[in-house]
Amino acid sequence: MSTYILVITLVGLAALSMAWVPALLKRTFISYPIIFLLLGIGIYMLPVELPIPDPIWQENYVVHITELSVIISLMGTGLKIRRKVSWRRWRVPLRLVSITMLLCIGGLALLGWSVLGMAVSAAILLGAVLAPTDPVLAEQVQVGPPNEKEEDEVRFSLTAEAGLNDGMAFPFTWLAVVIAIAAEATDGEWLSGWLLRDLLYRIVSGVVIGFLIGRGLAYLIFQLPRTSGFPKAQEGFLALSATLVVYGVTEMAHGYGFIAVFVAAITLSSCEPEHDYHTEMHDFVNQIEHILMVVLLMLFGGSLVFGLLDYLTWQGIVVGLVFLFVIRPLAGLLGMWGIKMPMREKLAISFFGIRGIGSFFYLSFALDKVTFVDADQLWAVVGFIVLVSVVLHGVTATKSMSYLDYRRSRSGKVRVPGVVKKE
Repeated sequence: MSTYILVITLVGLAALSMAWVPALLKRTFISYPIIFLLLGIGIYMLPVELPIPDPIWQENYVVHITELSVIISLMGTGLKIRRKVSWRRWRVPLRLVSITMLLCIGGLALLGWSVLGMAVSAAILLGAVLAPTDPVLAEQVQVGPPNEKEEDEVRFSLTAEAGLNDGMAFPFTWLAVVIAIAAEATDGEWLSGWLLRDLLYRIVSGVVIGFLIGRGLAYLIFQLPRTSGFPKAQEGFLALSATLVVYGVTEMAHGYGFIAVFVAAITLSSCEPEHDYHTEMHDFVNQIEHILMVVLLMLFGGSLVFGLLDYLTWQGIVVGLVFLFVIRPLAGLLGMWGIKMPMREKLAISFFGIRGIGSFFYLSFALDKVTFVDADQLWAVVGFIVLVSVVLHGVTATKSMSYLDYRRSRSGKVRVPGVVKKE
């Protein structure tokens, strides 16, 4: 039997099952990422010939498939956010991607250096790749599609955080790379280069390019057809095309494409937010995202079978658990200090910092740029934390969100985009 034919058949069956699995699992406390992770483990334990996911993944291959998955997810995430951008309305996610993320990076980097014995560059990389909340695997705790008008603070904050911090973690990934390259440098040029290029220019250019292309697309889609004979856009695949264009143009300009895609998406969604075409675009990219997610989860399961965690030590296990149960929750609460919100909602936002595909992208990206002596340990720790996050957050998300909805309904709080009533 041809391996290629077997692979496309398995991928097709897994993707086909996505038509029913999420709906069936709504009756349970289990998330569908767990099912496909287990499916990948099971398939790779069978005596059949399949492409073997390298236990320490081949970086080039991982970079591109995870990169594609994340940018498509970012477009879908931005399209379903209904809240207008302002400091007051976005104060929680903005604090999460600044205060909370910096605390997570610093705390995990310190543990990587002091407990795991990593070099400084590798410890910073560990913090950078695990700091962002993943937009791919966090669907259960995010807002619904654009045609769902109600929106609560918890779901909005986690959705916006996932969209923002996948780009905001990039400067610190580059910092780890720059430190690894400039380990022998003493003149400080590497630091000024990182500040001006990787921290300032790349972020600003990502925001500007994303906004400009988003506004241009909104004009072509919604405004121009009303004032001229320009044809109306009717196909949902425009969102996928826009994703690739925004990302490609920004990367060619040496900006952060992740930031640009998300900014373009929220810019587009803010124009005529009641238009049905937003839902059509979101639904299309969401379907593509699900297919890629199925493939990546099965490959992740296969890599576990073939030794991704072979270099995991008990210290790595402790660091991973401390990060998930202590550092992220505490950093989340500190980031929201002073914000008036029920404590149960703050705890939910702090706890559901789901780690996933984005972490694999950042790690493979950095390892593709420069050699880290701690690469094997980095893959093992990151793989362990993502595995625990998929299971832990997967079995707690549905019940937790249902409980918060119940308490919100009892208190009379209305879920409206941009407006949150106090209890």
